[in-house]
Amino acid sequence: MKILIGGDIVPKTDGVKQLFIDGETRALFGDVCDLIKSADRTIINLECALTNSDNEIPKFGPCLKADPRTADTLKKLGVTDVALSNNHVFDFGIEGLKETMDSLKRAGLPYMGVGENDTDSRKPYVIEQGGKKIGIIDVCEHEYSYALPNRIGANPYDPYLTMQDIRELKKSTDFLIVLYHGGKEFCRYPSPRLRNLCREMVLCGADVVLTQHSHCIGCYEEYEGGHILYGQGNFHFCWQGHKEMWYTSLLVELEIDKTLSIKFIPLVTYEKGIDVAKGEKAEEIMDAFKIRNEELLNGKWRDGWHAFCESVKDMYSGALKGLEMPETTEHQLQNFAHYLDCEAHTDVWRELYPTWNLTNK
Repeated sequence: MKILIGGDIVPKTDGVKQLFIDGETRALFGDVCDLIKSADRTIINLECALTNSDNEIPKFGPCLKADPRTADTLKKLGVTDVALSNNHVFDFGIEGLKETMDSLKRAGLPYMGVGENDTDSRKPYVIEQGGKKIGIIDVCEHEYSYALPNRIGANPYDPYLTMQDIRELKKSTDFLIVLYHGGKEFCRYPSPRLRNLCREMVLCGADVVLTQHSHCIGCYEEYEGGHILYGQGNFHFCWQGHKEMWYTSLLVELEIDKTLSIKFIPLVTYEKGIDVAKGEKAEEIMDAFKIRNEELLNGKWRDGWHAFCESVKDMYSGALKGLEMPETTEHQLQNFAHYLDCEAHTDVWRELYPTWNLTNK
């Protein structure tokens, strides 16, 4: 059995949105179309709402949506399973998420990672193909979209419950995949917390752990028989003006029989579409990936993580200014609360502001 897993899909620009409405899969996905035809299952992360609503939720960062007819184009492409646990699926509130779910149902696309509340969102997702049962845990960090005890939303990561879900699902499946929507955007290295939790997921039974959300290719390691990719990059997210790392990504190919093997296919993003990277570009992407993989083994990844945190220090120190002062605005308080709520942001806090305990003797 061959499974392909892509990263984030967002039809962002007007031209791209129209291509998704019109079902122009070859213009949008190039030779990736042929790869998908050869696969038994293709899983993507839909990181936007499929809705006609204009009722954006209050949040920091953009609210992302696409036409509900996008679901039909994903089906035409050959997508078989859609992951929804991410920080943008709730950008248009309950109305937008329900319309997203309805659009996928209408197109005949099963989805995972959302539920009527924070318990229902944890329900297991199982693919049965070729005599094998493949379990998938789709989970996200705490950034706006996550379900609450009394509200629909995405499956929120919990250091105890998520590990419990992995252990339980592994008992009834042959192989288990975790899609973890988290980690710091534009950072090619995991935080120490992220690396530890991904390794713990493997120890709990995950055969593959893929972290998405960073919008760039990170690094990979094999650990205790499991495969961990820290940062897959976008799948189809054509948004001009970003850093160069935004425009390359990896398509993950899993071959499953008696054992599981993993392969990484480099992709490139253009103005309105993506394609398989070829020639020197493919070599450039994979050579840089190999170097970062080696840095996970020799310890240099830690320097890369620290350097990234230092590069964004002004943004985080700015969130502290004026707190609890008479002139503090609700906007300032919410900015700080946002940074405090999300695990990836607190990882940066801890790196930038270490306690005396780290140097006490």
